[in-house]
Amino acid sequence: MGVDGTKPAPAIPFAALARAAGRAAIYNQGDAVDRRGDRDAAALIDLGGETGPRSYSFRAIDELSDRIAGGLVARGLGSCARVAILSANRAEFLTTFLGTLRAGLVSVPVNTKFPRETVDFILRDADARLVIADPAHLPLCPPDIPRLVFGEAGFDRLLAAGPGATQHPASRQPAMFLYTSGSTGRPKGVVLSHESHLWVVDVRLRAKVVPDQRVLVAAPLYHMNALAMCQASLAMHDTVILLPGFTAAGYIDAIQHYRATLLTSVPTMMAMMLREEKLLRATDLSSVTALRMGSAPVSPALAQGLRAVFPRAAIGNGYGTTEAGPIVFAPHPRGLPTPLLSVGCAHPEVEMRLSGGGTTDEGVLEMRCPALMNEYHKLPEATKKAMTEDGYYMTGDVFRRDEDGFFFFVGRVDDMFVCGGENIYPGEVEKMLERHPAIHQACVVPIPDELKWQKPVAFVVLRPGAALDERQVKEFALAHAPAFQHPRRVWFLDALPLSGTNKIDRRALSARAAAAS
Repeated sequence: MGVDGTKPAPAIPFAALARAAGRAAIYNQGDAVDRRGDRDAAALIDLGGETGPRSYSFRAIDELSDRIAGGLVARGLGSCARVAILSANRAEFLTTFLGTLRAGLVSVPVNTKFPRETVDFILRDADARLVIADPAHLPLCPPDIPRLVFGEAGFDRLLAAGPGATQHPASRQPAMFLYTSGSTGRPKGVVLSHESHLWVVDVRLRAKVVPDQRVLVAAPLYHMNALAMCQASLAMHDTVILLPGFTAAGYIDAIQHYRATLLTSVPTMMAMMLREEKLLRATDLSSVTALRMGSAPVSPALAQGLRAVFPRAAIGNGYGTTEAGPIVFAPHPRGLPTPLLSVGCAHPEVEMRLSGGGTTDEGVLEMRCPALMNEYHKLPEATKKAMTEDGYYMTGDVFRRDEDGFFFFVGRVDDMFVCGGENIYPGEVEKMLERHPAIHQACVVPIPDELKWQKPVAFVVLRPGAALDERQVKEFALAHAPAFQHPRRVWFLDALPLSGTNKIDRRALSARAAAAS
């Protein structure tokens, strides 16, 4: 029986995953590491930590994860106890995540960009029994919760306890809590089971077409985008090149130095990279054959710029949510090429529909799939509000579907605002502004207005060497979009501020616009 009286999870038909892991069946998400290929090949090239680049084989990743599992159990942590990770990207982050799951515990990666009070809230909300941190982020940890630090004596003693056995979790037993960014209030803990992301990895394994990729990851591991990519890479026998964080120059250098073949990122990171024109021209980027973006929409200007820099690469824009996973869309079933800004067609293993729109081809995406969360931790009303009565997750994202079945992201319901009776989705206005040859990036937010209720204003980043003034931006908008969409004020920035997940920080820009107005 499971810890809560439930029966162990039944055999799950993750055939591709089981074959890769060298097991008859896979039940524990922490066990999803390839064991059929060369066990001494590089699984991870870690560019974080305190000692510079470190390389870990598949064998070493397995051994370290087992030792961490054993050490956690030896500390007396019972099944389903929560273990928080507060760290920049590094090898120990990934092996602690895997080891926690193998031990039958629950991993809680925490956003290191959150202020101390938000970190404190998350750790207490999750009922964390232990926090494992890197030295730089130890000051964020409350002193009354037990702590270990990567590279210090306490963590070394954890590793010395000996390997632990991988536990067989109960059906729908939690594997991890991933906390939302809290852009509309306090972060919510998304409870994800072992089955949910074993299914994600299995689907990606079945779709794999290129062997032995070298995957560059710079997005933070506390975010679904990076964590799910690393999990899939370990199961696929790919090599992960792991940066401690993103800088445009460091990212470009890593592509050349480690001959990365697959880039995974959020669009804002790619936009920042394209501004490094001189460095890009001086760097050999020919190894890149695929570039995947997710977590935010892609503009036409960004897509075209990336095609010029990576002419050999297949460029794709993905979509996913923490609550329902990264498997949502897929290539066209009849092989039609995916349009430049589309996220693809409905995945054959995902049920989806559009609701609340004026037609059946535009509305809020609702979806149901095996990756769906168990719940929001301690928030039954929020869980109920996020789900339909027949079990679909309401994403809050508005999509448009064309006649061929391709989906296009329109905007967040939460971001949409009303100006003089007209609905404005900031993403649509931003795409229009970024068609201007002098504009590299744009972010549109609303400010209050006595007559219109709200009106749009814009923050703009120019391309290197470009010149533009506020009047010219407004004239371009009036010439290329309905008049109600044109920004009433325009501010020019050297760079747009980023949130902890490398998305544009709309909350900060909204506050700045309100103060300036």
